[in-house]
Amino acid sequence: MIAIVFPGQGSQVPGMGADLYDSSQAAKDVFAEVTRAIGRDASVLCFETSDEELRRTENAQVALYTAGLAAWKALESETGLKPAAFAGHSVGEYTALAAAGVLSISDGAKLVAERGRIMAAAGAIRPGTMAAVLGLNRADLEAALAEREGEGTVVVANDNCPGQLVISGDVNAVHDCSAFLAGKGAKRVLPLNVSGAFHSPLMEESAQQMAAALAQASFNEAQAPVYSNVTAAPGSGWARLLEDQLRNAVRWSESIVNMRANGVETFIECGAGEVLCGLIRRIDKEATTTKVLDQATLQAAVQLIKA
Repeated sequence: MIAIVFPGQGSQVPGMGADLYDSSQAAKDVFAEVTRAIGRDASVLCFETSDEELRRTENAQVALYTAGLAAWKALESETGLKPAAFAGHSVGEYTALAAAGVLSISDGAKLVAERGRIMAAAGAIRPGTMAAVLGLNRADLEAALAEREGEGTVVVANDNCPGQLVISGDVNAVHDCSAFLAGKGAKRVLPLNVSGAFHSPLMEESAQQMAAALAQASFNEAQAPVYSNVTAAPGSGWARLLEDQLRNAVRWSESIVNMRANGVETFIECGAGEVLCGLIRRIDKEATTTKVLDQATLQAAVQLIKA
C-alpha cells in the first residue's frame, strides 16, 4: 500500500516544479488553475522568485501547494495510482486534501493564499516564535516544559520524528527554554526564523480568521483517507480540523506510525525536497520512501509503483 505525502514550509526552493511544468501537461494544468484562483502567476512565483522572497510565508505556502499538487498530478497521470492514504505536514495538509478531492484545486489555492497571509501577519497580532529541539522525545519534552518556571506560553508545536521536535510560544519564553532544555537532555535548541508562534495557543485570533475563510469553502468526500495533523488519524469535518491545526501541534510521527499500522508500506513525497522522506525513515526504518520533484524522480517513482 502506498501513501502520498506533501511537505510544509521550509522545503521551498526557487525553481520548484519547473521541470515537471515543462514535461507534464497534468502538472502545467495545476499551475494554470492556481494562477486563475489567486490572481497571481504561480509559475513566476515558483520559478523566478528569489530564495529570500520565496521564504516569506505568504509566498512559500502557495508555492509549496502548487508544486506539491503538480507533482502528484504528474504521477497520477502516468500511473493511474489510487493511494491508500494522503497526508501533509502543516500547509501540506491542504495539498493532501486537494489531491484526495476533498478540496478543489481552486478552493485549496485560495485557502492556502489566505492562510499564508494570516500567518505572515500573526506576529503583529500576538508576537511569538519557534525553536527546533533536537535529542528529546515528545514525552520528555512535554514533561520538561511542565516543569519550566517563568512567564509566557511554550508548547510542543511539531512532533516531526524521534529526537526532532519544535516548540512554539511567546518570544522570551521560547528563548529562555534554550538553556533550560539543554539541562533536560536536549542536544541542541535552534531558533527558527518565523513570523509567529505557529501551531500554538498564541494563534487563536489567526485561527478564528482562518475559520471565516474555511466556512466559505466546499468540502467533498475524500477519495482516500487523509490523515489529520491534529488527530493523527483519518480526518472528517475538515473545516474545523484546519482551523484547529493553527493552534495545535502537528502530530507527524503519530500519523506515520498509524498509517504503517494500517498497512502503508511505501511513502511518496511530492513537491519540493525530501524532508518528509528523511523524517519517515527515522520514524520507521522499515518503511520505503521516494520522492517526485522533477522528471527524473517522477520516472523513478513510476518504476517503483510498477515493480
